Amino acid sequence: MSSLRIHLAQINPVVGDLAGNTSRILQLAHDLVANHQADLLLVPELALTGYPPEDLLLRPALQGRVEEQLLRLQKEVHGITLVVGYPIRRDGQLFNAAGVLHQGQWLAEYHKQLLPNDQVFDEKRYFSAGSTPCVVELQGYRLGLLICEDLWQPGPAAAGAEAGAEALLVLNASPWHQGKQQERVALAAERCQATDLPLLYCNLVGGQDELLFDGASFALDANGRLLASAPALQEAGLDLVLERTNGKVMLQPGACAEWPEPLAYLYGALVLGLKDYVNKSGFKGVVLGMSGGIDSALSAAIAVDALGADRVSGVMLPYHYTSSMSLEDAEAEARLLGIDYQVFPIAPMVDSFMTGLADAFAGTARDTTEENLQARCRGVLLMALSNKKGLMVLTTGNKSEVAVGYCTLYGDMVGGFNAIRDVYKTLVFELAEWRNRQGQVIPQRVIDRPPSAELAPGQKDEDSLPPYATLDRILKGYIEDDLSAEALIKSGFSRNDVLRVVSLVDRNEYKRRQAAPGVRVTARGFGKDRRYPIVNHWPVL
Repeated sequence: MSSLRIHLAQINPVVGDLAGNTSRILQLAHDLVANHQADLLLVPELALTGYPPEDLLLRPALQGRVEEQLLRLQKEVHGITLVVGYPIRRDGQLFNAAGVLHQGQWLAEYHKQLLPNDQVFDEKRYFSAGSTPCVVELQGYRLGLLICEDLWQPGPAAAGAEAGAEALLVLNASPWHQGKQQERVALAAERCQATDLPLLYCNLVGGQDELLFDGASFALDANGRLLASAPALQEAGLDLVLERTNGKVMLQPGACAEWPEPLAYLYGALVLGLKDYVNKSGFKGVVLGMSGGIDSALSAAIAVDALGADRVSGVMLPYHYTSSMSLEDAEAEARLLGIDYQVFPIAPMVDSFMTGLADAFAGTARDTTEENLQARCRGVLLMALSNKKGLMVLTTGNKSEVAVGYCTLYGDMVGGFNAIRDVYKTLVFELAEWRNRQGQVIPQRVIDRPPSAELAPGQKDEDSLPPYATLDRILKGYIEDDLSAEALIKSGFSRNDVLRVVSLVDRNEYKRRQAAPGVRVTARGFGKDRRYPIVNHWPVL
């Protein structure tokens, strides 16, 4: 019996662009046939629509558009078998499906059995669950199909094995967060060992709003050993070969791309998420306020690595409290990055507002109102530059600040996207150090100096917050691990620190609802997977 050559294609579709996504799949199929490279092409979950299509799935036109592209594939794919993911309505029910196109005919269709409905997933809102396994025979090899979540519980894989599968093909749209790739491989290995079958895992790649898909497709033998892997964070293909030896289907070892170490993986994810958001949205580039601080410095570096220096514009917006150090460091970084850089002092605007508000503010003491006014003047200027030049404002608040509301609505929060929204402050410093080891783009003084918003004389962030090393551990416990205030106190944190931080997180939900989206890189970001009511009286203790 001849071997079966399979090509896993981790592609970067655009949500809603069914015609464009289909064209990409067709080009891949034609190239593989022309190069005599594969017998079967496997693409990811919902590759036709992109993932997640969300309420586009509820549009009445969906079925017709999907069927139009499936017919196009049927007419134009020749000389190779295609396994492709798409949504389809059958007997009044919508399914997350995978179809097998062979010699101009749809040979089989599998419906995803397990529909995730937690964290960032909401599939039960849209899809009905399938109930039966799907095994297709190609060139004498019996292949069982699974779709993403089907792998995370033992039932569907076991059912495929019982139905006669000799290898498992898994279509995936698996969002990435730190540590996710290790989880996937370990879980897939368990399924291989339980079924005694090799497994081929094809994952989506690219940024879609706050979600980031990392690709990093792979293949395991029946013992769960990694035999081949595709690169992370880029479109790529993985060529694999199944063969029968002594009556058993075996997977030959293939190319093994080395996945990045943790900080490189994280930084690359932030770059890809921003790149796809800007490019898929059609922006010319980005403009951001450069304060001379660590957050804007890291954000500017990410922007340049994502888009190129010619598409990034930095703006320093100094006021009376802006130090000469900040002015020097912001300019130094712009020079290191090679970006366009301008300075617009905001004192005339702030003074104008204060003059106009003088009667209303008469008899009141100076407080955060005046500090926020500075931030809001900066926001107005950044948005004006955005409108005039067609550049998206990149806002730069880290997860620690966003969590406790250490940011100003309609001020430093203005913007279309935030590359570091899900990155804690302590990790911002680690990423800055890592990026400088690849080639310095951030002045070392920016990393070394105490963080400050510079909205008042001598101000430092830790004047009103616990030290970031403490703050971030409290935040992770409360936000990602769902620990109560009481549990955090019992674990050794100061009672005052915990009560203050938890109260700040809870009462600043209204700000986060108005914040720009950003790349999700932790197990629980602010967005799809943390949906708390804005108005609530949930007790802290």
